[in-house]
Amino acid sequence: MQQHKRPAEASAAADAWYRQPVLWLGAVIFAASLAGCIWTIVLGSRHADLPLDMTERPHTLLDMPMHAPAREKQLTGQEAGAKASPSRDATGTPGQRP
Repeated sequence: MQQHKRPAEASAAADAWYRQPVLWLGAVIFAASLAGCIWTIVLGSRHADLPLDMTERPHTLLDMPMHAPAREKQLTGQEAGAKASPSRDATGTPGQRP
């Protein structure tokens, strides 16, 4: 004759963590994302970025110059004998005294 388990013992075995498919799905997704991160790090270490040749262009950040133009370059661009505007002389170039 077949033995029957009591309901309390049957529900305890059914509630075990290894019988929950959501936990297995979470474990598989976690393992896949961890493997993807490791693979990305391995690929990044194999293919290093080459430095850019910036000798032809001035240094820029988001197409804005990194340094203010030199004071001499500003004066040579103006007409001979013309005076710079007072607001330009008052403010000057950042980091330089007029």
